[in-house]
Amino acid sequence: MKENLISVILPIYNVSDYLDRCMKSVINQTYKNIEIIMVDDGSTDDSALKCDEYKEKDDRIVVFHKENGGLSDARNYGIKRASGNYITCIDSDDFIDLDYIEYLYNLITKYNVKMSICQHRVLYSNGKVKEFGKSGEEVLSSKKCLERMLYHDVIDTSAWAKLYDRSLFSNVEYPKGKLFEDIATTYKLMLQCDEIAVGYESKYNYLVRRDSIVNCSFNPKKFDLLEMTDKMADDVLKLYPDLKKAVLRRQVYARFSTLNQMRNAKGFDNNRKHIIFYIKNNKDILLKDDKTPKRDVLAVKLLMCGYPIYKVCWHLYEKIKK
Repeated sequence: MKENLISVILPIYNVSDYLDRCMKSVINQTYKNIEIIMVDDGSTDDSALKCDEYKEKDDRIVVFHKENGGLSDARNYGIKRASGNYITCIDSDDFIDLDYIEYLYNLITKYNVKMSICQHRVLYSNGKVKEFGKSGEEVLSSKKCLERMLYHDVIDTSAWAKLYDRSLFSNVEYPKGKLFEDIATTYKLMLQCDEIAVGYESKYNYLVRRDSIVNCSFNPKKFDLLEMTDKMADDVLKLYPDLKKAVLRRQVYARFSTLNQMRNAKGFDNNRKHIIFYIKNNKDILLKDDKTPKRDVLAVKLLMCGYPIYKVCWHLYEKIKK
């Protein structure tokens, strides 16, 4: 029986220094029946040229060149032009284990589901590697998968490290022009599934770049995180009102994340005050919830000591974490 065609969506924008490592990992996958869709999103470095060179080397590669529209637009562009029965998204500055696609596809066929998830490693510029994987696998209900994602319990919102039945994208797109686009999208894909297969082995390698969205200097666009998270919260609660604590935890986490990113930014005093008020107003619910991650509990308690103390302590925490 012929294996299903799997489309690999690669949005590409000025990643010339990372593209060779990524493409080597994709081209040499143990699962061979793949379509590699390279979407050059108006690159101004050598990325566009490299895309065309790779196309000449492997007939499974399809290249599109388009005007810059951002990550969401590039992903949507590639997904709409995909021919595969299944779709996986990879960021072109990252790379994957050679059995990444085979691993995710086996989970889908074994459990007869429309979506599968694997774990990832985090690679820092200093050479340190943080491993999130372990052994084992299981199938979860969509609701349980959402709950664990809301608590950051192994499952996250990232577009990558997942394999999707293409039908899940029939009425779902990544929001163009928004940062943190995966937060606005992954839960919608999960909601369409009855069950989701989760594998606990790391098969995706995520590179932390100093010029990434999270690490670059703060700007008002980063408030998209709050908008995306609150929209997710509203949609999830309409279907699962009993996930209120989990949803609130994710909303508070989004505030902490934004607060941390704007730590050294000037001119956002009112925004900072609103965020701190939101966290303090909901702290009792979080602190009484046994499922709240310990990091969140620590952050809340530090903030209760005053923002200046929180700011210093969190800076030290992030240095230790890395």
